[in-house]
Amino acid sequence: MQLRFLIGLVLPVVSLALPAWADFQAGMEAKNRGDFEKALREWRPLAEQGDARAQFYFGLLHQNGDGIPQSNEKAREWYEKSAAQGEANAQFYLGLLSAFGQGGPVDLVQAYMWYGLAAENGHPRATLNRNDLARQMKPAQIAEAQKRAKEWKTRTGP
Repeated sequence: MQLRFLIGLVLPVVSLALPAWADFQAGMEAKNRGDFEKALREWRPLAEQGDARAQFYFGLLHQNGDGIPQSNEKAREWYEKSAAQGEANAQFYLGLLSAFGQGGPVDLVQAYMWYGLAAENGHPRATLNRNDLARQMKPAQIAEAQKRAKEWKTRTGP
């Protein structure tokens, strides 16, 4: 009897999640084929509903100008939404945008902060980028970046 009750609770949740996963996968397959318009159609509703993966990839399409006009500013907006949910790829790309002044001014402190957050969330190249950046920074800048990261985590949650 308990098993039926558990299945009755879990099945609706899984049923709701499967279409979103399928739409995301369809978007990924379309992107990999170079069908960016289909990827946009699949990911846009997911991104607007708050799916962190879709938000990241939607930002990536904007950054690269794949299927839409290129815009680092729009990419940054979508990356920030995704990063707020702990998406390490979005945090890493925000570090890149900040380090190279894409979609805003060069900001090494902000780049260090984003790389640090991405590293904490398991991004494989974030630590290397953060350490390379640290060689160009003063200790006070690094301290400021660490302070910003701590404040960011406080605002967005763990």
